[in-house]
Amino acid sequence: MRLVTLAQMAIGLPRWMKRTLIITVDASLCVLAVWVAYFLRLSIWVPLYGAPGTAVIGSLALALPIFTLAGVYRPVFRHAEGVGFQLILFSSLIYALAYTAIFAAWSVPGVPRTVGIIQPVLLFVFMVLARIAAHQLLHGVLDRRDNRSGPPRVLIYGAGVSGRQLAAAIQSRREMKVAGFLDDAKELQGASVNGIRVYPPSHVLRLTKKMLVDEVLLAIPSATQHRRNEILSVLRALRVRVRTLPDIIELALSEQSGNNITNLDIHDLLGRDVVESQPDLMDKHIRGKTTLVTGAGGSIGSELCRQILSAHPQKLLLLDSNEYALYSIHRELELIIARGREKDPALSTQLVPLLGSVCDARRINEVISCWLPSHVYHAAAYKHVPLVEHNPIQGVENNVFGTLIVAQTCVRHKIPNFVLVSTDKAVRPTNTMGATKRFAEMVLQALAQDSDKTCLSMVRFGNVLGSSGSVVPLFRQQIMAGGPVTITDERITRFFMTIPEAAQLVIQAGAMASGGEVFVLDMGEPVRIVDLARNMIELSGLTVRDASNPFGDIELKTVGLRPGEKLYEELLIKDAPIVTQHPRIRKAIEHFLPSSELQVQLDNLRAAIEAGHPDQIRTILCNTVYGFNPNAGNVDYVYMETQNVISTPQVA
Repeated sequence: MRLVTLAQMAIGLPRWMKRTLIITVDASLCVLAVWVAYFLRLSIWVPLYGAPGTAVIGSLALALPIFTLAGVYRPVFRHAEGVGFQLILFSSLIYALAYTAIFAAWSVPGVPRTVGIIQPVLLFVFMVLARIAAHQLLHGVLDRRDNRSGPPRVLIYGAGVSGRQLAAAIQSRREMKVAGFLDDAKELQGASVNGIRVYPPSHVLRLTKKMLVDEVLLAIPSATQHRRNEILSVLRALRVRVRTLPDIIELALSEQSGNNITNLDIHDLLGRDVVESQPDLMDKHIRGKTTLVTGAGGSIGSELCRQILSAHPQKLLLLDSNEYALYSIHRELELIIARGREKDPALSTQLVPLLGSVCDARRINEVISCWLPSHVYHAAAYKHVPLVEHNPIQGVENNVFGTLIVAQTCVRHKIPNFVLVSTDKAVRPTNTMGATKRFAEMVLQALAQDSDKTCLSMVRFGNVLGSSGSVVPLFRQQIMAGGPVTITDERITRFFMTIPEAAQLVIQAGAMASGGEVFVLDMGEPVRIVDLARNMIELSGLTVRDASNPFGDIELKTVGLRPGEKLYEELLIKDAPIVTQHPRIRKAIEHFLPSSELQVQLDNLRAAIEAGHPDQIRTILCNTVYGFNPNAGNVDYVYMETQNVISTPQVA
């Protein structure tokens, strides 16, 4: 077994097992010291029974209690220096006095007196050597990176322009040391670039061990996603951290700051090529016009605002009920505009931050009637599955009636375009959040049938990497905390997209809509959450702790499905989506209730909300939303607390 594996096993043992191991080693050393002492006295190796056995028993009976009481076994091997050495010296002196008094001064028949003198000396030497060896094993093999002086050592993958600029930035800041370049170009391999050797990527395993490399920095902005995935699959096995660079233009504009090195690009976790936007679709529907974004402070809403701003609208209205979130996105967009005006003084987008809830009909009417935006992007929603499951009344109020209020106001004021941000959880939902979003879609479909002035459409997509509450930030926090990384079920799969992809899809779909359509993004194959977690752990330079590797760094822990959680997500209720002018965007016309029937269910929902009956709300959703099949009982917090109070006997 390799020394590294032995070291990992020793460190991974519980403390009581470590102490037991050390005591066992010392007991063996007691026996060895008696045997060697006899050899030094008699020049022959004697069997350890009879009189020699008495010397062994005496050594064990004296040494182990004395060492234990003296505290020799409180420090562990890898800390056996300084105080640990003093404890061994002190306890060995006490042991030597006792052992010598019995076997040399008093004498035991059959045991030479010199053995009583030689054995304590040998035992002290053996114990010190054993601890030095253990210390060297654990620190010299396992922790040698941490013991060496100097900054962390890195390999830069890519010896092109961005790689050379990165190396120059690192060398000027002296926060890291560049051990070498890796590059696919054969003409560069073996050469030196700015005094740094270029190696073939096939040598990366040998180099990381030989050079004690801590990190590999990817400086390959022009590489295809397929090539990046190939590189990452190799680097995952190295147990080094992998980080990446932003685009070369960002690097050039940043005055070569080493801070441009970031955690692994979110696109590399996506596992597919990013869907490219079509700027003309976005530009002609946004430039010079007034646009309203509800939920502007959220993950999707804020990215919508950034994308819209890049198309230079005349006015951008930011609506959110969260004061701090609204302040943050408004401040960020102001800085973007200020930087843009330094290059183009003609830029004149006016930002209007508006506090308000989409459930406040008066406020929504006030905003829309005042500015009459040409486009309304409705991103305000409660989207966290467990929270909505535990607070279903608020979920229905915000997701269904909030959408109804904004959409009806747009229809009443003849706003040209309204786009709802929806979710794949609306397809055959198993949770209240998904059911409310599908209900909201049906509201728009019914309104679209009756409206000829406002084009109402919906955009449905999967999980958004890096959004608030998504698994990527959660996994990163758990990895930084040392684990465990928690997944609800190893079978769970999800469709993933990036925040920019989601925002661009919303804008482009709105530009292609004619009314009542559901737009979806072709996101390739779904991703297993457990694979995503493993990739994030391994690309952080760590190993997964599981049955095949019990001494890994980060545990993967399965905690079970949460209320309303679904194993697999879908994007369409029915198959055969219709192609659009964008090669990766599809649309579907799905079944919905006509306005008269839907209004009855809306009235029933409103009555159930006012009565505070979550059970009735669930029944209405089941009867209205096709495929809604809740996989958990009523877990409304207020309902459960009330039931507990009612069922608790009253104490007189």
